[in-house]
Formats: sequence, C-alpha cells, structure tokens
Amino acid sequence: MEKLEFRTLNANEIDCRVATINQKGLSLLLYKDARVDMRILDEVYGPMNWQREHTIIGENLYCTIKVYDSDKKEWICKQDVGTESFTEKEKGQASDSFKRAGFNVGIGRELYTAPKIFINLDKGEWKENNGKVVPTISLDVKDIDYDDKTGDICYLILVDGK
Repeated sequence: MEKLEFRTLNANEIDCRVATINQKGLSLLLYKDARVDMRILDEVYGPMNWQREHTIIGENLYCTIKVYDSDKKEWICKQDVGTESFTEKEKGQASDSFKRAGFNVGIGRELYTAPKIFINLDKGEWKENNGKVVPTISLDVKDIDYDDKTGDICYLILVDGK
C-alpha cells in the first residue's frame, strides 16, 4: 500500500451547513460527519484494521487515526486537532478532531474542491430570531459527481429538504 486510497463521498454522505446568512441569501459549506469516516475506514480496512486514539496536547484534543499497512507490516498514523461544538463541548471536539484526522488520511478531501455556494433567499425563506437571520429552508445534497482525472467536484445539485 503506497498511498491511502478512499472512494469519493456519495451525495447521501454529505451535509450542508450555513456559513453566512443575511436577508439577501446564504452561503453554504459541505461537510461529512464522523459516522462517514468510520463507515469508509471499515469498508477499506475492515473494523479491526484501523484505530482511533484521542490525546490532549496543551489544552487541545487531538485525534490520531491509525490504519494497518499489511505490506509494510506497520501502522500508518495521521493526526489533527478538533474544536468545541456549540452543543456538546467535549463530544463535539472529539468528533471534529476525528473528522479532521479523516481528511488527513484522505477521506472526503474532495469537499475542499466545492465551488462557492451562494443561495439567494426569497421572503419567507428566512426569519429573524433574537436579532439574527436564520434560514427557514433546509438544503440537502441530492446529487454530486467528480472529475475523473482530478477528483474535484464538477457537478452538484442541492434541494430544499421541504
């Protein structure tokens, strides 16, 4: 195994998150959750041939993903740090560090090639809540395709979940 090879993400494995929003529209980011990383690591290596380890360095939580290279007879390790979430601080930090370590081993890197996504909002597709603009629509990835040569996203369809 010279390099870690993972398949590209399927549309149902990609979520949308609002990056910025105002009355004119919103910009979106594409992301994956930790379950996607676990599923793909299981597919490629089998459940017993990869490991996940969390370590506190300084005041930050790091995750190391280890995959077993049967050719070299050794574990290959990639690590990254996580950030706290707004809901469950420690769980969010553990999940975020795992997803970031997943990017380091190559899972979902194609998401970094997503085009800038800006959606114009019509009246009724947003509301104000405590002085903040929030969307009343929920966007999902319906379809996605990748360039065969570069692996970059070349086709993307988002739909309102409603």
